[in-house]
Amino acid sequence: MLRWMVFAILFIAVHAHSITLPEVNGIIFGETDARIEALNKAAASADTKTFFFLQALADDTVKTAGDKVFIVKDGQGFDPINGDALPVPADAEDVVSNNRMRGELDSALAALKLFSSDEKTRRAAIRQLQSDADESKLPLIEKAYAAEQNPDIKSEIALVRAAALLGSSDKAKRLQAAQLLAQSTQASTKTVLLERLKTEDDVDVKIALGKSLRTVEAALAWGDRLGALFSGISLGSILLLVALGLAITYGLMGVINMAHGELMMLGAYATYVVQGLFQKYLPAAAFDWYLVAAIPVAFMTAALVGAALERSVIRFLYGRPLETLLATWGISLMLMQGVRTVFGAQNVGVENPSWMSGGVQVLGNLSLPFNRLVIIGFALAVLLAVAWLIGRTRLGLFVRGVTQNRPMASCMGVNTARIDTYAFALGSGIAGLAGCALSQVGNVGPDLGQGYIVDAFMVVVLGGVGQLAGTVYAALGLGLLNKLLEGLTGAVLAKIAVLVFIIIFIQKRPQGIFALKGRSAEA
Repeated sequence: MLRWMVFAILFIAVHAHSITLPEVNGIIFGETDARIEALNKAAASADTKTFFFLQALADDTVKTAGDKVFIVKDGQGFDPINGDALPVPADAEDVVSNNRMRGELDSALAALKLFSSDEKTRRAAIRQLQSDADESKLPLIEKAYAAEQNPDIKSEIALVRAAALLGSSDKAKRLQAAQLLAQSTQASTKTVLLERLKTEDDVDVKIALGKSLRTVEAALAWGDRLGALFSGISLGSILLLVALGLAITYGLMGVINMAHGELMMLGAYATYVVQGLFQKYLPAAAFDWYLVAAIPVAFMTAALVGAALERSVIRFLYGRPLETLLATWGISLMLMQGVRTVFGAQNVGVENPSWMSGGVQVLGNLSLPFNRLVIIGFALAVLLAVAWLIGRTRLGLFVRGVTQNRPMASCMGVNTARIDTYAFALGSGIAGLAGCALSQVGNVGPDLGQGYIVDAFMVVVLGGVGQLAGTVYAALGLGLLNKLLEGLTGAVLAKIAVLVFIIIFIQKRPQGIFALKGRSAEA
């Protein structure tokens, strides 16, 4: 009985009596209409035992033998009225409930959960009732409304009450409900109003419903717009993380690194390995910190592989972009096959820590997921760190010096070969960080990098080769443009439109948003 105890959460003392044998029989036996009528009558005056019984019925743990009814738990039978243990006959049969009965049962349980002492449970019940409340649930909804102490939840219950009143036979109540629902910002309210408009016969009520529908649609439109804006910023932050490393290896060093996506993939798999180690060797309470530990591991894994590639292959191909493209493309195939050999061809699961689960409910139809918000902040932090490293440190000075004038930097005593390795390792490490972030929002598999490499090159070229500021503007601009166009044309046409825009832009301004200045540009 423990599982049912979890669901029966301290009902407020507004109920009259425990469930009776006629009510049990009425809910279990007979035609669907009669069963639903008995269910609503029992729910209107339910106590904890009634909730236990209804939850058991929803869980398919109620059986019958003749006219006897049993709640079965772990092979043991219980009387639904007094809770006494009862032997279950071998010929006992499951109670069969059609979809309509199950819907009414779920709706009744949601109405009963309005009396829970847990705020989250009450809010979840309200969300369920917003789309399927009817006049039969009004007694429970009215009691819950009267007993509710939280003003925000009370206003939400008022909207549920209004949705239920739409089915009333009283015209005045339907008019009042239509006016109240205009205050809602929930997508489910729009559905309720549309369905009621199809069946409403009264002209005055139809006019009120249409007016409320337009008001709700206007409120939802703002949620859609803000949602598209947030999605664009989120996509832009991911593109920025992906392109930052490429802005160094391609933008500063001139290496067309087709294995950049696979370096991202290695960062994602490094995150997966760290997750597995935390799950296997550390207490469960420490799991929420695995992502923090995975960040340096992902960076170092990709950076070390990148440094090895630079020293073994890339350093012999500087100044020959076509050959670097072919060589790194071959390396990308080798890395993908290596991962398939070690981890398998199927995607692996990487879980979000608890502090990245859930989201912030801003509007009725707009929720900002915590994992996306964290990635936006992470992309900003990585950008600031890279800008500081390139612009304020000795390594950054050497990288800029070698990029702008390699012979002069060598004459000044700079070990250009070592700087090349450091710069390539830095760009590869940032790709690993991008893979770590991507593991929190998508599937991790051997082909992970293939979906982002083209977009990353487009961001770097559009922003201006060698320009971090241009990379930022291009990433956010492409992310926003892509998501805004998706809402108008669909995902495929939006992608085509963005590609056409980039082609036209590069034709008009080949140097990108920001052009290099000085001798390096002239060279």
